[in-house]
Amino acid sequence: MELVLKNILKYCLIIILVTPLLLACAGKADKQISEIENSQYSMAVNAFLWRASLDALSFIPLDKSDPIGGIISTEWFTDINSSNERVKIVVYIKDRRLRADGLSVSVFRQTKVGEGWVDSNTNTETSRLIENSILTKARELRIGTKISD
Repeated sequence: MELVLKNILKYCLIIILVTPLLLACAGKADKQISEIENSQYSMAVNAFLWRASLDALSFIPLDKSDPIGGIISTEWFTDINSSNERVKIVVYIKDRRLRADGLSVSVFRQTKVGEGWVDSNTNTETSRLIENSILTKARELRIGTKISD
């Protein structure tokens, strides 16, 4: 697997594991969770999937985020350890329910050839791993909401 994609997965996992601890320590978990739950009724997509997707991609600048259409698109991201390749991630949230089939992640990869960028193959497992990390985070947010009720 390419170095950039490994680093993206590493960042996603770190965010998923550390965020609940930081929120609990800061005493803001109840407020944040209730805000997420309340926003569920005003969004066209699942609020937990939306929040988890934003959290998972927080280390990459966003190009577009449309909560009505359920699309989050990052800018091209080049890891400092590998300047010859870059990736772009697009998350599609397709349902208001918290379901695995309500989420789709596409990863695009380009390699530098001369002065330009050329599309390259991406390991399909990368998209699946990012989807799983987003789903795990969304479930954690949902469980936190039920506990605080």
